[in-house]
Amino acid sequence: MDAPISPFALIAPARVALEKILVGKKQQICLALCCLFAGGHLLLEDIPGVGKTTLAYGLHAVLGLDFKRLQFTADLLPADVLGVSIFDPEKRVFAFHKGPVFTQLLLADEINRATPKTQSALLEALAEGQVTVDGVLHRLPRPFCVVATQNPHHQIGTFALPESQLDRFLMRLTLGFPDRAAEREILVGGDRQALARSQPPLLAPTDVLAIRKLVGRVRVAGPLLDYIQDLLAASRAVPEWGGGFSPRAGLGLLAATRAFALLDGRGYALPEDIQAVASAVLAHRLNVGDPDREIRHLLETVAVP
Repeated sequence: MDAPISPFALIAPARVALEKILVGKKQQICLALCCLFAGGHLLLEDIPGVGKTTLAYGLHAVLGLDFKRLQFTADLLPADVLGVSIFDPEKRVFAFHKGPVFTQLLLADEINRATPKTQSALLEALAEGQVTVDGVLHRLPRPFCVVATQNPHHQIGTFALPESQLDRFLMRLTLGFPDRAAEREILVGGDRQALARSQPPLLAPTDVLAIRKLVGRVRVAGPLLDYIQDLLAASRAVPEWGGGFSPRAGLGLLAATRAFALLDGRGYALPEDIQAVASAVLAHRLNVGDPDREIRHLLETVAVP
């Protein structure tokens, strides 16, 4: 029998540190780590001031990843994201100057304040971990992950992310307001971003890659694969959902399920793991009024193995 997979020695201290930085958000921290350890990209959507950027700084700090922050604005150009080729008069050649996307963790801050043209510059990076500039392919560092923040669509000066862009994010999370006890700790505890910046790394990039390999080894039994397929099939039977979830959404749900099981100290997945990550993985792929409620309804109507 295989020995149980336990990454706790690596990631338990990281979780504790993150919970001190972002107070009262244990569930969101767990899901954020699941997203990155599953090899995905994370979208944080909420009103300003609830800790989206602080969580991104905290993830960078504890995971020990190279980090760059790019503030998305209406005048940002694709070259400002990817980089640009500049002519070197001495060597008489064009030299490529890498943009901020060439890092291990990119904070795309307020991504929906940039124009769709600039947003689309990230598509290849999100999907394939590479960018093509002037016909030349450039590989991005490994691991590579994007943590993007966005403001609610009703706010002035925002451009809604297209479905193709949303589909490249494995998870979307909202943080919400802290409860009263957590808010009191925030009020008396000082600047949380400063705390995140002073946090020493507790993992290294090689550890993140090793954990990702462990995630891929988590066992998912046949009935659980049937359950995922049943959820996908049920979504495609709802006309209002615009065709339902794609196979890519199913792959994302499977990867997040494995990561959640691993963070729970198991080398095998359970139906509860699928249910725990389903809303974060699937809701942003629905263009309906209250997608989280629709996902809850989907989980209630599809039989659990």
